[in-house]
Amino acid sequence: MENVTIKFEDSSDIELPVVEGTEKERGIDITELRSETGYITLDPGYGNTGSCESSITYLNGEKGVLRYRGIPIEQLAEKSNFIEVADLLINGELPSKERRGRFAALLTDNALLHENLKHHFEGFPWNSHPMAMLSAMVNALSCYYPVLTLTHRLQDLEMAAAILISQIRTIAAFSYKMTRGEPFIYPIPKHTYSENLLHMMFSLPHEHYEVHDDIKHAVDRILILHADHEQNCSTSTVRMVASSGANLFAAISAGISALWGPLHGGANQAVVEMLLKIHKGKLDVKKCIEMAKDKDSNFRLMGFGHRVYKNFDPRAQILKGLAVKVFDVLKKTDPLVEIARELEGIALNDPYFVERNLYPNVDFYSGIILRAIGVPKNMFPVFFAIGRLPGWIAHWHEVADNIHSRIDRPRQIYTGYTERPYVPIEKRS
Repeated sequence: MENVTIKFEDSSDIELPVVEGTEKERGIDITELRSETGYITLDPGYGNTGSCESSITYLNGEKGVLRYRGIPIEQLAEKSNFIEVADLLINGELPSKERRGRFAALLTDNALLHENLKHHFEGFPWNSHPMAMLSAMVNALSCYYPVLTLTHRLQDLEMAAAILISQIRTIAAFSYKMTRGEPFIYPIPKHTYSENLLHMMFSLPHEHYEVHDDIKHAVDRILILHADHEQNCSTSTVRMVASSGANLFAAISAGISALWGPLHGGANQAVVEMLLKIHKGKLDVKKCIEMAKDKDSNFRLMGFGHRVYKNFDPRAQILKGLAVKVFDVLKKTDPLVEIARELEGIALNDPYFVERNLYPNVDFYSGIILRAIGVPKNMFPVFFAIGRLPGWIAHWHEVADNIHSRIDRPRQIYTGYTERPYVPIEKRS
């Protein structure tokens, strides 16, 4: 085993083992660093810190590679569907015909919410954010399936996964209906997963929403492209909650809350809002580019660059082609698309962006596609959460099933006051 040596002026040197992954990624195992030397590492934002070993998703940001369980995202987006990808992520292998049929049947059988759960919606204000309702309702689900919170057996995981994946779609649609004051619409067993999501959102008792095949396939691909993405903020949150022994429902609820942030699941909404400002004349395309290059400006060009990718985001390339098809099918024109293309064209030919590898990311086109389908901006992160759910489940299980797991507990470098005495209130200035 290869080691590295860290030298200290005020303590003994220490040899630390090098860990290598199956794709030749290398890391230094610092497990014994503090106990042997008294030092810890400081890495704000964890940009250089590996929090775990995982066999779920491989991401190479320098080469623009993304693979689920070893299978390239391009192949899955072209040949697979969301439910098969969910099964792949959770179980580790593409399902056989028998397993695929069994899992699909479980999804169909568990699509309906317990009738008592519907009363929870009545407690929310009509204008509640759908992500707030989604997080709360997923946590509430654990009350209706207590046996699934007490065990980590694989057969129980399959049932819990089916309940969550099927019912998160129902909760999402009901949340949307709540904000519009419209009656809830129930799923149709013969519909596909994405078809039912659109049906429950857009159908009315007196008007059935006909889902175009190309549109349901587009939604399916969006969900596939968001299904997992290694150790991002929300996935790391799920794993941290799982490390405490918390049940799957609680961990997923926490992941939804983490995803809600505008720098994570809300980023595609921010892209659309930026494009709308340009369209309304409040911003100028060339001015946006200049402000993005100005280090003294607080302006951020949303949808460009990525924390991990230093090359094209492979998901963005797929979505760019998907956007063209969606607008062709819907026979729609959207001025935001032309603005987006103009921004992309300028940025990709500007030395500032080229030298810094600031390419369009997955958020750049996903919001435009959802907007074209009719999904409102506040539902964008909900679609993201539905897509990311299988990855969260897989990561929760990876932690829960590891007998060597221990509760996550980062250290810190304290920068506050040193010891000082308590001052009685009458003596305080």
